[in-house]
Amino acid sequence: MSNPFFKNCGPIKVSEIIRSLNINVKNLSKDKEIHDIKDLSSSENNDITFFHSKKYKDVAKNTKASLCLTTDALKIYLPKSCLALVVENVLVSTSKITSIFYPDSINDDFDDNIMSIDDTNFKDKVIFGKNVLIGQNVTIGNNCKIGHNTIIEKNVVIGDNCSIGSNNIIRNTLVKNNVKILDNCVIGKHGFGFFPIKNKNLRYPHIGMVLIEDNCEIGCGATIDRGSMSNTIIGKNTYLDNQIHIAHNVKIGENSIIAGQVGIAGSSIIGKNVKIGGQAGISGHLNIGNNVEIGGGSGVIRDIPDNKKVMGYPAKNIREFLRDNK
Repeated sequence: MSNPFFKNCGPIKVSEIIRSLNINVKNLSKDKEIHDIKDLSSSENNDITFFHSKKYKDVAKNTKASLCLTTDALKIYLPKSCLALVVENVLVSTSKITSIFYPDSINDDFDDNIMSIDDTNFKDKVIFGKNVLIGQNVTIGNNCKIGHNTIIEKNVVIGDNCSIGSNNIIRNTLVKNNVKILDNCVIGKHGFGFFPIKNKNLRYPHIGMVLIEDNCEIGCGATIDRGSMSNTIIGKNTYLDNQIHIAHNVKIGENSIIAGQVGIAGSSIIGKNVKIGGQAGISGHLNIGNNVEIGGGSGVIRDIPDNKKVMGYPAKNIREFLRDNK
């Protein structure tokens, strides 16, 4: 699903792209137009993508993008239909090009166009508490409740039969039906994306959104960042306990249960029917299989295949962990 919330300023001519990157490219029409920037798997013809790690070589082989920001060592994995733009720092270059296509995605200031729900068409449709504020481009379904001091900022779609607690801030988020979001959550804000360049940090634009599927519950104090290039997704029937952090681009499968104070770093994929104990941490860009159980306080730094039970730091087979910690 593409993000409906950020305006794409494309198409952009190749000449502008290579000028912003300060690189020279042979055998490429400078007048060719590129329509969008996407990740390797979702890119189509006339899109530009990026490829920064050998971990994604199998995905890179099948990309449909016309151009790819990458390194000299990785370009060999790209199909002939995709021209490599060799750059010094792939992620920094990706940030620059994303900023050209989506200039309004860089900053994440508060929404200054909000109004009291009493001044909107939702006042007779929604049961709401005091000091509820609503931004632009917001849709709320039937039979919904919104608690005190909650701000539904711009670019939010809420389905039917949803309960939104008090003191929440939500933006750039699609909430399906029968979802409960408890108190003090921040959902859909800019993720933690920085790249150090000399004496400053370059902010990475986040053009994705948060998608919360049907029948989920989000516990108190949860923070769910919107995606950077793809979307952050909470699968249906998934329950998150209190004080959980879900970083940008994370995908959590359906029917999963995650206990309090768990942190999942960016771009990790969690399978279906996964159980994660309290205060566990999962590093970024990992794949956690279906039916996996992760013990409380564990530190996951490697992929975990289906049907495994792990615990400890680094997380290992739970029988091995118990044997080593008698």
